[in-house]
Amino acid sequence: MTGTQWMRDPTPETSPLKRPRLKPPGSLEGLTVGLFDIGKTRTKEFLDRVEMRLHERKIRTARFGKPTNAKVATPEILHKVAEEADVVLIALSD
Repeated sequence: MTGTQWMRDPTPETSPLKRPRLKPPGSLEGLTVGLFDIGKTRTKEFLDRVEMRLHERKIRTARFGKPTNAKVATPEILHKVAEEADVVLIALSD
């Protein structure tokens, strides 16, 4: 179809929550950046490099992840992310 684009929600929710998008922070200064590993090959290497670069800029980080990309993140992991991180980078790599 010309002029029409479709976007799909990649989450496994059967009825996704409707909520407004949060405005991105103007700066990462004083915030904790959560680095979330979804369990794909070489994601750890990528996040290690991102973390190193953030630390060079004196930005705090917290690491999170799930054991494999074949499973959804548990509610406990998601709660921990929400409690400990101000913004999150969800990384995947191959």
